[in-house]
Formats: sequence, C-alpha cells, structure tokens
Amino acid sequence: MNSKYFKIVPLILVLIVVVNCATNKIKQKPLAIHEPTQTHQKDTFPKLEYQHSVSFNYSVPTTDEKKWVDSIYNALSLEEKIGQLFMVAAYSNKDSAHIKSLDKLITEQKIGGLIFFQGGPVRQAKMTNRFQKLSKTPLFIGIDAEWGLSMRLDSVTKFPWNMTLGAIQDLKLIEEVGKQMALQSKQLGVHFNFAPVLDINTNPKNPIIGNRSFGEDKDRVTDRALALMIGLQNNGVFATGKHFPGHGATSTDSHYTLPVINFTQEHIRNVELYPYKKLINKGLASVMVAHLEVPAFETRKGYPSSISNVIVTDLLKEELNFKGLIFTDALNMKGASNFKSPGDIDLAAFQAGNDILLFPENVPIAVQKIKEAYEQNLITEERLTHSVKKILHYKFKAGLSKVKPIDLTNLSKSINNEETNALLYKLYENSITVLKNKLSILPIKNIEKENIAYLKMGDDSKGIFLETLSKYAEVEEISNENLDSLLLQLADFNKVIIGYHKADGAWKKHDFSVKELQWISEIAKRKKVIFTGFVKPYALSSITSFEDLDGIIVAYQNNEIAQTVAAEIIFGAIDAKGFLPVSINEEFKVNHGLKTETINRLGFTHPLNVDMNPTILAKIDDIMQKTIDAKMIPGGQILVARKGKVIYQKAFGYHTFSNKTSVKNSDIYDVASLTKIVSTLPITMQLYDKKKVTLETKVGDMLPVFKGTDKENIIFKDLLSHYAQLQAWLPFYKQTLTADRKPSDKYYRKLYSEEFPYQVAENLYLRKDYQDSILQTIANSKLLPKKEYKYSDFTFIILKNFIEKSTSKSLDELSEQGFYAKIGANNTLYNPLKKFDMSVIPPTEEDNYFRYQTIQGYVHDMAAAMEGGIGGHAGIFSNAMDMAKMMQLFLQKGNYGGQQFFSEETFDVFNTCYYCPEGNRRGIGFDKPQLGKSGPTCGCASMTSFGHTGFTGTMAWADPEKELVYIFLSNRTYPNADKNLLSQNNIRENIQQVIYDAIIK
Repeated sequence: MNSKYFKIVPLILVLIVVVNCATNKIKQKPLAIHEPTQTHQKDTFPKLEYQHSVSFNYSVPTTDEKKWVDSIYNALSLEEKIGQLFMVAAYSNKDSAHIKSLDKLITEQKIGGLIFFQGGPVRQAKMTNRFQKLSKTPLFIGIDAEWGLSMRLDSVTKFPWNMTLGAIQDLKLIEEVGKQMALQSKQLGVHFNFAPVLDINTNPKNPIIGNRSFGEDKDRVTDRALALMIGLQNNGVFATGKHFPGHGATSTDSHYTLPVINFTQEHIRNVELYPYKKLINKGLASVMVAHLEVPAFETRKGYPSSISNVIVTDLLKEELNFKGLIFTDALNMKGASNFKSPGDIDLAAFQAGNDILLFPENVPIAVQKIKEAYEQNLITEERLTHSVKKILHYKFKAGLSKVKPIDLTNLSKSINNEETNALLYKLYENSITVLKNKLSILPIKNIEKENIAYLKMGDDSKGIFLETLSKYAEVEEISNENLDSLLLQLADFNKVIIGYHKADGAWKKHDFSVKELQWISEIAKRKKVIFTGFVKPYALSSITSFEDLDGIIVAYQNNEIAQTVAAEIIFGAIDAKGFLPVSINEEFKVNHGLKTETINRLGFTHPLNVDMNPTILAKIDDIMQKTIDAKMIPGGQILVARKGKVIYQKAFGYHTFSNKTSVKNSDIYDVASLTKIVSTLPITMQLYDKKKVTLETKVGDMLPVFKGTDKENIIFKDLLSHYAQLQAWLPFYKQTLTADRKPSDKYYRKLYSEEFPYQVAENLYLRKDYQDSILQTIANSKLLPKKEYKYSDFTFIILKNFIEKSTSKSLDELSEQGFYAKIGANNTLYNPLKKFDMSVIPPTEEDNYFRYQTIQGYVHDMAAAMEGGIGGHAGIFSNAMDMAKMMQLFLQKGNYGGQQFFSEETFDVFNTCYYCPEGNRRGIGFDKPQLGKSGPTCGCASMTSFGHTGFTGTMAWADPEKELVYIFLSNRTYPNADKNLLSQNNIRENIQQVIYDAIIK
C-alpha cells in the first residue's frame, strides 16, 4: 500500500465516475463461515453517535493517477479489461494444484484480484508475492476478515466479534481495532478488508449474521461500523460495507438459499440503509451487495438483490449516490448460483451495476459471456470503461502503481504485535456486561467472610477463569453428575459462581442443555449465585430462572482474556462498562448494562496498558534462564505489577536441580526475611495506630526481660532502623546440640507432646521452655561497641514477643485473620504443611548441621524453626501473587480490597529514613535503597521505595513514584546455603534494572 497517499488524502478516495449505468452489481459475502449475534440493550444508556473530525470525501484523481490509469487501461485488450472485473478465491492451505490453477487464471484470464480465505500469514504472503510477480496488471488482494485476519488465518491474534465490540461505549477503541486490523492486513499486501458488517441484527435467530453484527440498534451499528471503517481506511486499507441492502433480519442463510427481506421500502430506508447513508457520506470505499430477495424494491419473485438493477444501480448508486467500488457477495453461494448458472450469474451481476465479481465459479465461461454481451452491444464500452477504470483508480490509490514484494522477515511476529495484545485487554474490559447485581453482590467484598464454590457448565475450557478467581479468594471447584449430591456439596458454601463456557467459534451453538437449565434454576433457588456466560448473549434467553440469580454477567466469548477480565469484575479489580448490543428478553433489552464498583485489588493487563515495554521485560526470561543454567538457583517466581495491574508473572525452572518438578506460579516458597515486612511489621503498624507504641517507646517498656539490661533504653525508632547496636544474630540452635553436633535429647523429641510442642522439622520437636531462653539470650547478649547501621534479626524476634504480649494472640493468628484472609492471600502462612501438600513447596536445604534432613515445608531459619516455625523475622511461606498483594497494600498506604488496615500517616512514618544523614538507609522496619554503591536494589529505585530481601533468595520491593511492585522468590539455599551466587551476581538487582528500563513513562 502507498501509505503516503493515505496521509495526503484522508481515507481512500474513490474516483469520480460520471457514467450512469443501468447495470447491477452483486453484493454478497465471500464463502465464509458466519458468526452468530448477541443480545439487546436497554435504554438505560444514552445513544452515542460517533464523532470524528475527518470526513472522507470523494476527490478528483491526481494527474499522476489519471495518467497511470489511462496508460494501463489503453494497454489492455478486451479480454484483459473483462478480467479486471474478477476477484477469485485463494487458499494458502491448499496444495500445489490450487496454486497452479490460480497461476493459470492470472496468466490466461488476466483476473484483477484475489480474495484469500483459509491458511496462514506467511504462506499467504509468499503466494501474494508469487502472484503479483506473475500478473501483468497488479492484483487487488482482498480478505474477508470481519474480526481480523484470524477469521481466516491461523497463527494470528484474534479480535473480538462485532457483537462483543457492540457492547463497548468507547468508540475510539473500535477505531483502534480497525487500525490494528489495517496494519496487520497491509503487512500481507491486502488492499480490501470486507468489513465492516452494517447488518442490523433484528432477528435473534438469524443463522448467518448474529455475532457478526454490532447489534440490533441502527445507531449503535452505525457508530461502531463508522469507527471501524475510519480505523481501517485511515491506515491504508479499503473498507467494504456489507451486506447491502441489509442481511440482519433474515431467517435463512444465503450460502444455501435465497433469504427474503419482507420489509417495506420505508422500513428498509429508515433502518437497513441508515448505516450505509452515514458511512457513504464519510467516505466508505466500497460496498458488497448480498444475495437477498427484497420484494419491496425488486418485484420479480425470487430475484437476487445482487443481480437486481433496481437495488444495485437505482438504490445504491443513484439514490444513495455511492461512487465507490461495488462488489458482489460470493457468486458461488446458493443464493445466487441457484438462480443462474456460472457465467450467466456473472453477466447479470455486472449488468446490474456491480464492479467486481467476487468468487466466480468459472472465470473462463464468465469472461466469455461478458465478452459476447459486449460484442452484442448488451454491454456498452462506456459501461465497461466505467468499472474497469474505477478498479484501476483504486489500484493506484492502493499503491499498486509501484508493487513491492512483501517483506517476509519476522512477518508473524510483526503481525502479532504487542499493541494488538494490549488492545485486547481494553476491549474486553469495556465490553463485558453486568445484567443483574442484586443487593450489590458484585463485586465480592469481604472475602474473609465468604465460602465460595465454582461450578463449570458448558463443554469448553474454564482454566483461566478459575485460576484468576482463585487469585482473589479461596474458590473451590465442585462437580457431580447427580443434582441432589451436588446440592449437598454446596451446603457449606454461601456463594456459587457458575461459569458457562462454550467454544469460542463464530458459528458454534451456545445452547444450554435441559439439564443445565434445570441445575441453574435449582441451585439459584438455594444459593446466592453469580452466573457468568462466556457465550453470545442470545444464549441466555433460554434461562428461566433470572429472578433467582443474584448476579449475571455476559462475557460474550470464551478466551483467556475474557475469563481474566470477568474474574476481575467479580472481585472489583475493575468495573463493568459494557451495555447489551441486543435484547435477551423483556427484562434485559438492548442498551441494558449495570456499572459496578471498583475495589483497589490487583488486576491484570498487558504491559503497554500501564506504560511498560514488554520487549524489554522479556529480558527477564533470559536472565532467569542463565541464572538457572549456572545453578545459582533451581527455579523461582517473578511478578511485576504497575499501577495496580499485574503485567508479568512467570515461574521458572524446577523445585530442585534434579529437574523433576517444574515450578508453578501457585507454588509456595519460604520467603525468609520477607516475613518481617509482610507479617510482623504491618501488625506493629496497627499497634502504632492504637498508640501501643511510639517512635520513642523503650525496649525495656516493651518487654520486662530487657529491664535492667543495657538494652532497656533502646528506643523503638532505633530498634526498627537497625541502629540499636544489636548483634546480627546468634546460632541459638548450637546450644541444643550434643558434642557431635546432633539434636540433644535434652531439648528434642521425635513425637509431639505438651512438653515438646514446637516442631522444627519432620519428627523433631523442641522443648516448650526454650522459647524464653531465646529471648533471654538476646537480653544477655553484648551490644556492639559503636552506634552504626547493623542489620539484626533480634529486632523482629523482640517485636514478635511484644506483639503477642500486647494482643494476647499469636503472630500467625494475627497475620492470618488480620491481613491474609482479608486480602485473599490464601497461600501465605506459617507452617504450610498444615494446609498444603509438600509437593507444592520447593525445599530450601539439605540440612547436615542441625536437623539432618531435607528442609521442605519447614522454615529454613534455625531460630524461627525453634519458635515452632512462627518467627517475627522468618517463617512465612507464600507465592509471588500473595506477596504482591501485601506490597500493593503498602503502596496504597494501608488500604487494599476496600479495607483500611492502618492509617496512611502511620505508613509514612514507617517508610521514612530517619538516619540517612548518618549513612543508615533503613526505614522503620522497611529496607530502603542504598545510599552508596552497594545495597538491595539496582540503584534505580526512588528513595521513597521500600521492601526487603530474604536469605533464601527472595525480594519484595515497591516504588510509590513509579507505582511498581516487584517480587522475586527462589530457593537459592538448595541444596546448601554456602555460596550465595544469586547475591554475588546481583541477579535480583539486575532484574529490577530491567523492570525500570521497561518503563515508558
């Protein structure tokens, strides 16, 4: 395509053709698999008319254009002129015989163009290069790609159906769809996309349009079709409005028969022709005429509109004043081919006023028929010149005066670009529609009070939906072949999410079975049900139990992004924005849609949607692979979130170097010292809010054991800033070993008892009174001689005891009930083997110095193990998603999921570096970026950022200025902790640098 032209002339200019023809043009859709429609909207939302500053007008051809057209036309023989009228079907998934047959049509019949159907992008590009090189006159290349190239080609990003787009209120998004479709098409040398569909789907049972329509309302269809047209034509691809004069009310399929449109002329002009009038006025490049029987205009019974002079010439060309190219719909369709034989149907279509004869069944015969008609003066020279020169003018406008081969380099990657993937999230975020929200069941708020079941219906995949639901709350999937048994299973659940999943195919049936309808009804009578249909909205019309359902969501399509977004709406990470494009029943009519509330929970999107470069982020994969290959870690998890959206979440490697168990995002790691900021610190902040402690509170006042010691006057601020002259740590466990360094019977037993309750490993329990010994040992330890920054685990061991003394509750109970249950961090806990199987917990060490076993599911830190696995400084197990929730809670200054856990002022107090002037980078409990050359970050994080690192190879960091959260989890201590290659090679920091490098703005 000549992109230069499209910048100079705002949209495709259609040449001025003066000839007034008495002939017709057949407009019908190429042999295509058609998509069903969706449901209607209710007048609860104002009608929108698409406004655009550019109106695309027809223009007089330039001098160069006229010169080129005349030179080509004058060099054509009669047969070659006639050949220009034909656009023949091409398939890139067929054999060499098919290619040779096209070669022959190009060289012998001099056809004017090809319309591509099934195949693949690279194969099609190669064929296009071949055929353009072979053709004397450059070929038009068209494709019937109403929802993008994926309608025809494999290995291409799938845009939503028109019906899904019909639910979107932001029409700029639909223009962007047209733009991306055009950019994809241009890379394949495509000049025409046979879109947009202008059919107004007023018949819910329409067997051939359905999902291919933007809806049942003429304004809605027009606005969205105009937006798509502008997106296409502004970016160098001709749009084609179809199926003229309107296929939306049909009850039969024109591929197999001739549908009848039994409307009056007044109705057709007011409804069916409404979008054509508007798009023609804005510069629509071409129109496709359908094979329909329209008695209101064409009185001859059974006479197809595609060969009707009254419809093609009188109505389209004269009454609507359309000057652009006119295509027939595919002439092999039975709506046309049943009426006349090959050749005769082509001739009739041309005589009716069509310019391009699409998908002819027999080109040689058709050429001969038209030639004979010309020689018999049934077709005038003026008529032939009219269409052929119009075609050539369009070819010039398409850049075909200088044909360039398609560049095959990285073609697939270029077509499937990141901008398109980012757009898909926006489209589903704006289309998914909430129909019912009884008592504001959506979004689900206080998840700690919920017991939620998920029931799958339909025969297609539900994996991402359930997986995403489970990232917000504990959701248990239930299933049973017997309804009574199923109802018994549901007895303990207070909410049921039903997902109805049907294959995401254009013409797939989405009908409920009798059993499914019965089950929905019976469950809804007994439970609060949120029904989510990943289907066309018309499918929901068969549900009879709407009044019993509490929440109803139409997700339109069953794919990963739709499933992700629907789950986000259910839990309030985003709000519902869609409005029904069609009517389902009397209650849920066209334009019906409910807005829902947002709760500040983490959501999911593409990096570009939060101004992050995905190509740069992909470098993380390389770093992690090299790290694993170098045996610095067996595996790990990484998560990046920005502006409240998770944009990168991946699991790498294996649980161990044996490469037997792959790491999953749901696996849980010993996060080591991250425990300090995700367990102990937030509880301490709550105590600070309650004035149980201040920055000046003394340790001696916090715990009596420190009274009378050299630590009693250490103030809270110094304690949490690691500025209290405390030693880094002490190997408490060594005091409990025998001379040959084995666990002493004095302190340990193999079985649990009241006297030996603290489990430090499998079959190893510590004596009850040793807890006090740890605290007393800290009290008796010597202070360091100099007041300077010195990281110490003692701080959080002290805090744990202070918290439990102040609240009379255990640290694990406070963390679980006070935070994790409320934010949906259901994979975060102390002593994970009480809830999870060991198989989901990567081991941390082969212990040959204390516990003499594989440490898996038990905390790695020795002191925390001796506290029964519940340490203030270590002991938490979690995954990257849950850690991100806690860091997002901090980023939102104590608020998450609509709940305020501590005050914003308190967070600011704790995130302040009080001793930075003295060279101590620490905040109150939080680590902060380094002040010198070395430290915990890449040196690129802002000074308002905060986080922590962990001995087992973990890191959690958040940056308020960039709205970033970064989580790194691994078990770098496996099989032993001797060499910290992860730290020595700055792997966590290097990955953080990549994240900052990926920030666009």
